[in-house]
Amino acid sequence: MNRTTFYAHFQDKYDFLEYWMTEKFQMTLRDRLPEEPRCNADNLRILIQAIFDFLLRFQQYSTPGDKQFEAIFENAMHQDLQRLLLKRINEVDTQGFSQEKLEAMALVISWGIFGSALQWSRNPQDRSMETMFEEVIEVISVNLAPFCEQTPS
Repeated sequence: MNRTTFYAHFQDKYDFLEYWMTEKFQMTLRDRLPEEPRCNADNLRILIQAIFDFLLRFQQYSTPGDKQFEAIFENAMHQDLQRLLLKRINEVDTQGFSQEKLEAMALVISWGIFGSALQWSRNPQDRSMETMFEEVIEVISVNLAPFCEQTPS
């Protein structure tokens, strides 16, 4: 690819790297999440597991030279997660909630999921993935309960 073509699509190499990482993250979520937009306990578990797995792989395959790009990647991934959650929340009955409240809820929940997974992926030996995953599920499920179908036990 020549320079003209590259710069017709991307501002610089950082823009390209952000696009590339975002595509990898979205592909992972598309491959793992069911097509149905329903918010339920099963889909939430799949989403959180996919994020934990993706961030663990990201940390495992990162090299010391990649550290300069971590913030770009993390920001792009978090924004994608936030948009996905807001979209899923907006697809159910949200009467009684303002759009601002729904956006704030998606922001807080996305940080709860992403921040927990990111922190754990940086020190996976501190706790097992299963333990951390179950704790995150418990907290997030409570906050999404008004919008998600409950799975029978």
